[in-house]
Amino acid sequence: MKVNKKQQLEQKRIWRIRKKIKGTQNRPRLCVHLSNKHIYAQAIDDEAGRTLLSLSTLSKEIQEKKITNNVAGAKQIGKIFGEKAKAKGINVVVFDRNGRLYHGAVKAFAEASREAELKF
Repeated sequence: MKVNKKQQLEQKRIWRIRKKIKGTQNRPRLCVHLSNKHIYAQAIDDEAGRTLLSLSTLSKEIQEKKITNNVAGAKQIGKIFGEKAKAKGINVVVFDRNGRLYHGAVKAFAEASREAELKF
């Protein structure tokens, strides 16, 4: 299967970041993925291989709010994710930008999560 050069470079960036970042039960990895249509966020315990919390624009509660994949939508998702994490007892996370630059929607998500008192 032929993979284009842009996808290969993105995968290398993801691996380069991922080898430095590990999520634990006490400090899970907060992974943010942005597609062309949706925003996905997960709190992952890499040691156990489990997802502790996940949220996306495909979730029923988010779909009712008509949140889109842009900076404003990322702010709303980040705030909701921070609140849900606090409710589950997750206070500190390691931020994984998933190969993206810390700019735009990724930055908006991170700042909104911090405003919801989630510490990175």
